[in-house]
Amino acid sequence: MTAHRTGRYHLALPTRSPAPVPLPGFVTDVRPALTDPAGRAAVAADLSGWAGALSPFDPAGQESLTVAANALRHTRHLRVVAEFHPAVATPVYAAKLSASLQRFSAGRLGWRLAVDLDPAVARAQGDFLTGAARFARADEFLTVAKGVWGGGPFDFAGDFYEVVKGGFGAPLSSPPFPEVHLSGASPEALELSRRHADVHVFAAGDDLAALIPELPGLRYGVHLPSIEAADEYAALGVTEFFLQTEDVYRLGEHVKERSVDR
Repeated sequence: MTAHRTGRYHLALPTRSPAPVPLPGFVTDVRPALTDPAGRAAVAADLSGWAGALSPFDPAGQESLTVAANALRHTRHLRVVAEFHPAVATPVYAAKLSASLQRFSAGRLGWRLAVDLDPAVARAQGDFLTGAARFARADEFLTVAKGVWGGGPFDFAGDFYEVVKGGFGAPLSSPPFPEVHLSGASPEALELSRRHADVHVFAAGDDLAALIPELPGLRYGVHLPSIEAADEYAALGVTEFFLQTEDVYRLGEHVKERSVDR
């Protein structure tokens, strides 16, 4: 009997509500509005044994931190990572919002920063930074967020943010800082992860054998098109697997089966 490699599986939550199928005019539509697919998916994932869920950054979809808050509210065990762009708010406000969510959810919130956006998407979000400056800002964003979370007085003067005598007191400073997920394969992205990440999430086409040695001491994740690809990545040291599915319960049962030695 050989031990089957295990990992932590995370559901990528839907970010948009589907429009209802139109009915003929003579039919009274009494169907409930499908306004919360992410909340229903999170509950299903919680009940069927998933370790976590990702609320993706979707410029045309619902706001990821709000989706994450809703998922945390409706679940008991699921860890929820919210992916957002650093320009969405000041690091102090993002930290305060997240400290509140951590208190309400027993510390189950994580962060993933969407740093390397397509330039057109970034401009549509009101952000005109390009190149290495995006990673320099993300570094300051995380430095300030962690600094104010740790109490005060906290002072910081950087190229993008400045804080004078900031910092949270109890109880906001009491919960753990959100687990930080970062991604990317550029030298700037790898350096940002070395400084701040708990988990580095790779894309399916990345050369993990070359990149993982550049990121010692972290946990590694990857987005999978299918659960069947998990073993290949687990052999390289990946422990966090992100999948998208509509059949949350069935795949959750499959995840549990894979965690048993065969």
